[in-house]
Amino acid sequence: MMPVICIVGRSGTGKTTLLEKLIPELKRRGYRVAVVKHTDKEVEWDTPGKDSWRMAQAGSDSVLLCAGTRVMTTTRMNRLPDLEEVISYLVGDFDLVLVEGFHRTSLPRIEVHRRELCQPLTSDGVGLIAVVTDEQLDVDVPQLAWNDVEGVAELVSAKLLCRVPDAQPPP
Repeated sequence: MMPVICIVGRSGTGKTTLLEKLIPELKRRGYRVAVVKHTDKEVEWDTPGKDSWRMAQAGSDSVLLCAGTRVMTTTRMNRLPDLEEVISYLVGDFDLVLVEGFHRTSLPRIEVHRRELCQPLTSDGVGLIAVVTDEQLDVDVPQLAWNDVEGVAELVSAKLLCRVPDAQPPP
């Protein structure tokens, strides 16, 4: 399996914001990145009334929509899949999979923590490789400042990525 890092934390801590900044930093370093977003909510991935939506509503177990340069797929499952199963649906050659959520996995995790939420970490320590936080915590892993995206990218590169990518020219 390709390297996977989970970005975890409580709601409102800034997991998505961190990923929005981390993805272009990793891409700038030449890495090919895929993202898996986890949510506990049921969401519609397609436009209600469109053909692909209608086929899914009719009972198709899987629908793959090719639209221009994008391919989207949905697969109906009888149970909640685990992260490894979800990752198996990725198609492509990637250096790294960034996952938002799945905090109960033993795969490597970086937890995002915010002092203002006054809540403890969600991680039990297993698999935790760092915390991105705005306060000093009593944990035995590196702590990175909220705005230190380069530091997070460096940590991910050092811990998980063996291949030295071809640097991409700045946009």
